[in-house]
Amino acid sequence: MTAQIENYISGQPEPKRSDMRALHRIVLQMMPGCRLWFLDGKNSDGKTVSNPNIGYGLHTIKYADGKTREFYQIGLSANTTGISVYILGIEDKKYLTRAFGKKLGKASVSGYCIKFKALKDVNVAVLEAAIRYGVEATSEN
Repeated sequence: MTAQIENYISGQPEPKRSDMRALHRIVLQMMPGCRLWFLDGKNSDGKTVSNPNIGYGLHTIKYADGKTREFYQIGLSANTTGISVYILGIEDKKYLTRAFGKKLGKASVSGYCIKFKALKDVNVAVLEAAIRYGVEATSEN
């Protein structure tokens, strides 16, 4: 798993590679010993359906029919224009925008995704606070 993650980060062009490496370190410092995930972005037929992404932590998603699925809490992905940080499992889809949107800098914020071109464009302390909020909101007791 760590080799896949390292290969994914190493395969990014600069400065995205350095930014992703820094974000990877930040999340690991916040979540020491967390479960790591690597999704290559391909479906069961081998067709690319999303950007590859790194996942951190463990959150159990509960569906209306009673079924559950394990997934990560925080995700990190390179995209064509920069980097996406996914903060999954937050019930209030407007919270990230309300609480962190204006303070983040040059970033777009949706219900669960913070997207930016480069780490230098955002306030890293605010990004860390958003990630920390997501981890705390979805940590299982």
